[in-house]
Amino acid sequence: MAIGRRQVLVGSSLAVAATVVGTAREEGAAASRARSGVRPGPAVYEETKTLRQLHREAEAEGGTLTVYAGGDTATQQDGNKAAFEEAFPGVTVNMVVDYSKFHDARIDNQLATGTLVADVVQLQTLQDFARWKAQGVLLPYKPAGFSRVHPAFKDRDGAWTGIFVDAFSTVYNIDQVGATAPATAMDLLDPRWKGRIVSTYPNDDDAVLYLYKLIVDKYGWDWLKRFTTQEVAWVRGTQEPADRVEAGSAAVALGTDGALTPGAEVKTRFLVPTHDPFMAWAQRAAILAGARHPATAKLYLNWWLSKQTQSDFYMWSVRTDVAPHQGYRPIWDYPNANLDGFDRFMRDRGMVERFRQQLTLYVGEVHGDPSPGWPGLHPER
Repeated sequence: MAIGRRQVLVGSSLAVAATVVGTAREEGAAASRARSGVRPGPAVYEETKTLRQLHREAEAEGGTLTVYAGGDTATQQDGNKAAFEEAFPGVTVNMVVDYSKFHDARIDNQLATGTLVADVVQLQTLQDFARWKAQGVLLPYKPAGFSRVHPAFKDRDGAWTGIFVDAFSTVYNIDQVGATAPATAMDLLDPRWKGRIVSTYPNDDDAVLYLYKLIVDKYGWDWLKRFTTQEVAWVRGTQEPADRVEAGSAAVALGTDGALTPGAEVKTRFLVPTHDPFMAWAQRAAILAGARHPATAKLYLNWWLSKQTQSDFYMWSVRTDVAPHQGYRPIWDYPNANLDGFDRFMRDRGMVERFRQQLTLYVGEVHGDPSPGWPGLHPER
């Protein structure tokens, strides 16, 4: 059974359609802006309508919501699409999945040519959102629950919000590794793993690249040199490593995610290292100012930030009032998750490219077609 990465909600988020969503407004925003010297834009208050009310407005708007979602395969978000559409009958979502590094370029090109398709964008390219905000191409909006989103995971003016926390580390198959699973990056150099490791090309995905940088910073370039002698299977996209491990065709994967509390039939386990670095981030989502379906876009973001959907997500919540899965702490309580570091890394494009090119000397150029296929300039899947 393949793990449906970034599409699995571990519970049922359908009941949230009738819940009353929060009424709190962001507190202290004006004082914070005054202290920072940043000139505030028009006041944006947190949504007070229920999901049922927002659903009616989305139905009245008509049409189909188009979401450009960062990911690895065309069907990777189908689970979320199905859950959303079942919760809100009469509302349809075109969920277009592509690598974030292609979606951001696609959005830029659509804006430049006056051919915008997407209503909502949700990506791991964190550096894009501040630029888009400055360009005025994002619609400021604070979904219900915005005040409960961790401060590091939202724009205070509502230009964007994190909707879920993803994390990359090592995953392994419990049947393949036996009694001793790898616990550190150094463990992956053990000869017993030779020919049994799969990894996303780190020079093809900046989140995976950052994980490799953390490991190289800790253990040195010699670690990478030795790792590449382990006959690693290099692939495009972070879905395939997870699928191979679950299927048992690889024992270990570096640079992907997995459910924190997997079902009894699932063979994959996600490693949260005790001391070694791993990386995590909140996937950012925003409504584009030129969206053709703003009411449906607002419903979509409110659904994502609802306590039920946040609780059902298979990794971590962005909300401070949603308990993590049993046995885990909130992601911000793991210093070795390097939440702040990934944001800084993504904004320093010079550093990113220097590290990418050095790493390529060890792992080689990226080969193969992109795993989501070629959606083109204006996909409306």
